[in-house]
Amino acid sequence: MNDAAIRFLMMLALFALVVLLAQAVIGFVVERSGKSRAVNRRLRLIESGVDREAVTSLLRKSLPRRLEGVPPWAASTLQSFRRLLNAANIGMGELQLLGLMLVGAVTVMFIILVAAGLTGFPITLGVVQLGLVIGIVVAFLLPWMVITRLADRRRRRMEQQFPIALDIFVRGLRSGHPIPAALQLLTVEMEDPIGTEFGIVTDEIAFGLDLREALARMAERWGLPDMHMFVVSVSVQMETGGNLAEILENLSKVIRDRASMFMKVRALSSEGRMTAVILTALPILAFVGLFLTNPVFYLDVATDPIFFIGFGGLILLYLVGFFTIRRMIDLKV
Repeated sequence: MNDAAIRFLMMLALFALVVLLAQAVIGFVVERSGKSRAVNRRLRLIESGVDREAVTSLLRKSLPRRLEGVPPWAASTLQSFRRLLNAANIGMGELQLLGLMLVGAVTVMFIILVAAGLTGFPITLGVVQLGLVIGIVVAFLLPWMVITRLADRRRRRMEQQFPIALDIFVRGLRSGHPIPAALQLLTVEMEDPIGTEFGIVTDEIAFGLDLREALARMAERWGLPDMHMFVVSVSVQMETGGNLAEILENLSKVIRDRASMFMKVRALSSEGRMTAVILTALPILAFVGLFLTNPVFYLDVATDPIFFIGFGGLILLYLVGFFTIRRMIDLKV
């Protein structure tokens, strides 16, 4: 065998070795990433050695409270805010967060008034109004925009996962598992957020809570119509009997058809929704950004007596436009 043939065989063997090593490394990375995606937060905490009761206490989120002695609109607003915090995975209480926002708004207003006084601007009613609005925007509106964005992202993820979770649940029932064992499958197979949510349900059942009550608490935390339909289906089956697997299979199909219709509506209304986002967020961001970069631009005119009336009218017009746009893009599917 000549040198050229030996060199060719060595290069061929080296090439084969590199291919095999690359395939092994890629397979190992893909397998690890697949396992890491399949493990939700609850399972990671349990695997790290945290007690199951402590895990449940850490992950459980408060239900929207029905406060007594407050106007209905205020109670409804607090309940919606609680659901928003739950969807955004923020465990802080709604009243505690609102208190922090209020303290932040007062602090920002106080800093602006002190800075205006030290730089020689008189503390007029317009300057106080300007400081109050800046404090509300910085401490209330900007955090609310961030929280809403986080909540919408997790809600969409939950809505995408829910039909898949129903399919796994139906397969568990048809293979002979009881309802609690079929729910346990979801806690192992599903990623966050739905894997952790069903894990909380199974933990509450293990600690003595009724199945229907645990499922109803989950639906109340999220406020999604799909979850409420699932809870009603399970409750009716437990009361009257019937083929729960077939009921949930039909429910999964209905949810998928509804999601398909919803995506078509979102695609057709995407231009209007993007316009609404720009028209509502841009004035706030421009107002705060300009004040932070050049506060004298506002303070020079805030000392004029007409500023209080003009700025108040501007805020009123913005609120009218905001609620009008929200009503226009609030499409029900």
